[in-house]
Amino acid sequence: MSKKITADQTARYQQALAADPTAKVLERAVSHQGILATSADYASETDMTPVFSIDLDTGKVANQKQSGRCWMFAALNTMRHHLADLFNLSDFELSQNYTNFWDKFEKANYFYENVLATADQPTSSRKVAFLMATPQQDGGQWDMLCAIIQKYGIVPKSVMPETYNSSKSSELNSTLNLKLRKDAVTLRKLVADKASDADIAAAKDKMLGEVYRLLSFSLGQPVDKFDFEYRDDDKNYHIDKGLTPKSFFDKYVDWDLNDYVSIINAPTDDKPYNHTYTVEMLGNVVSGRQVKHLNVSMKDFKQLAIKQLQAGQSVWFGCDVGQSSERQKGIMDTKYYDKDALFNIDFSTTKAQRLDYGESMMTHAMVLTGVDLVDGQPTKWKVENSWGEKVGTKGYFVMSDAWMDEYCYQVVVNKQFLPDDLKHIQETEEPTVLAPWDPMGALA
Repeated sequence: MSKKITADQTARYQQALAADPTAKVLERAVSHQGILATSADYASETDMTPVFSIDLDTGKVANQKQSGRCWMFAALNTMRHHLADLFNLSDFELSQNYTNFWDKFEKANYFYENVLATADQPTSSRKVAFLMATPQQDGGQWDMLCAIIQKYGIVPKSVMPETYNSSKSSELNSTLNLKLRKDAVTLRKLVADKASDADIAAAKDKMLGEVYRLLSFSLGQPVDKFDFEYRDDDKNYHIDKGLTPKSFFDKYVDWDLNDYVSIINAPTDDKPYNHTYTVEMLGNVVSGRQVKHLNVSMKDFKQLAIKQLQAGQSVWFGCDVGQSSERQKGIMDTKYYDKDALFNIDFSTTKAQRLDYGESMMTHAMVLTGVDLVDGQPTKWKVENSWGEKVGTKGYFVMSDAWMDEYCYQVVVNKQFLPDDLKHIQETEEPTVLAPWDPMGALA
């Protein structure tokens, strides 16, 4: 039976505060300065000095501005690091707007297909409600960008630069989601009315044509052929004519994307280690690359990242960036804020509990570009963010190893660094399908 709060209870709480000689001091501090500033432990800044035993030179950071494309920026950054080394182009960027266009176009089709697949369920069903909550958004995962590149290639930023709507995406997202929800009404009605497959296909084709027009006006039309003209860091002039987005990727990046796989650390009871997982209704390209995660222990997770850094290659990773993070200074450290001491309350939970109870999930993707190893063990990590140069150390952050333990959920590594047993599991095991709302389906 439910119990209300009584006057006796509140009186006891008030008396307890009155008896605490520090209560009024803390009240003044917290109420005027805020919880974070009052609980900050600036000793953390000394520990997080940005010096690393392995430190890749990856040039200037990019800036996603007012958009949620961190996953895309981070992935393209790992590719441009490779390209810059090969072609002596330190400040070069790949077009995030080009991949953004095709991602949103493909997400629209992916949404329509999921609407049709669930059209026999009521709008009150959890799956339908999940679909309609966010028909599409800026976020994504590594495998989703691979699906886009494998189908459409990539281009230099100079060929398809940013627009108002790519850098400040809220207007485009709200308009596109308005259309997608309206189209869902139409598609569900067609199914309910037992329309023919041909009629449904025709309706969907018209919808996709309208989405293409909306995206073209907002982001510009993607190119299909272009010339790549540039000067390298030694001021030598180059021009490469008649490229396509796919031939550009093949020539200038030349990665087999199938070699790069998602490794996660999700220590929840429903996801035993050394097995693979996918997430229902998560993706963008229909019949494209599947999102597939290999779940491993944190020890294996970090060792794989270190091996790739030692080989001179940066590492895409996903985390919950808002936890114990000081944005302006660029510090991610579990010791930076001590709320337990400030309030005399135990806020501690395990990583598994945070995932199971909705306290944490992957919210942001960045790039590991260095690590400080002491006696062979990592103590802190160098992170390339995509928030411009005005935060952190010219856009670079420092992450404590303890922070990685608690709030990092995903890295992408080349399969060559996997031990044979994990490589075999990743390549051969059919993944367990998780519910659409599983935290491992969160979009960075």
